[in-house]
Amino acid sequence: MMTSAAASSFSCLLSIPVRPMPYSLRADDTVALLLLGCFLLSAYVLSRSRKFLFLLAKDFLLNRERTSIFATSTATDMRYLLLLVLQTCVLAALLAFCCLAGAEPGLVAGQVPSLLPAAGLTCVCLLALAGKWAVYSLVGWTFFGGGRTSLWLESYSTLLYYAGFVLYPVVLCAVYFGWGWHVTAWAGAIVAVWFKIMIFYKWQQLFCNNLHGCFLLILYFCALEIVPCLILYRGVMQLTHYLIINN
Repeated sequence: MMTSAAASSFSCLLSIPVRPMPYSLRADDTVALLLLGCFLLSAYVLSRSRKFLFLLAKDFLLNRERTSIFATSTATDMRYLLLLVLQTCVLAALLAFCCLAGAEPGLVAGQVPSLLPAAGLTCVCLLALAGKWAVYSLVGWTFFGGGRTSLWLESYSTLLYYAGFVLYPVVLCAVYFGWGWHVTAWAGAIVAVWFKIMIFYKWQQLFCNNLHGCFLLILYFCALEIVPCLILYRGVMQLTHYLIINN
């Protein structure tokens, strides 16, 4: 009798449909590994090139005339700086993924691992960065000459290095403090506005010497900052829709 009752209870348990748990960023191993990797990378670079990074920030704020950092830095320093640029792109991709995972649940509803959209968004950020670097070089050498263009590219690189340090706590809070995608989007917008303000500040120091310079500065800002952001947004949305369709 007891055996029949136990068997009946077991069969009832087996008949209960199993519902998959909803996706959670804090339970995603890929996101956790990427954040841990960024933390270890930041700690390693700061232990090796802390003084050099401090010098870059000081030169950015004081607008000091100096030789190119690409001439004064060592090959080891440049490798560290390139790692920081990669870290910034990875964190920007994670921030975008946090927003898209909440705004577009279909992105994480299927069987495609989260590594795929994170890698795709990182590639989009790297391609956008490479394109902006090429356009900055072309426009700068055309209108402002090589000296100021080199200083601007160095200053822009400095912003990219430090943007990763700013983005890390934002992404960490968005993942593990349960921020909604609206709050995460607002936090990302605040970081983006800070980035654009620092760009405008440096442009004013380097290029705004007269009325002609102010006019070119406005065109420069609209053409090379606002329009690329719109293109990047459309690219991210197209990638998201592609992943949702093939999910």
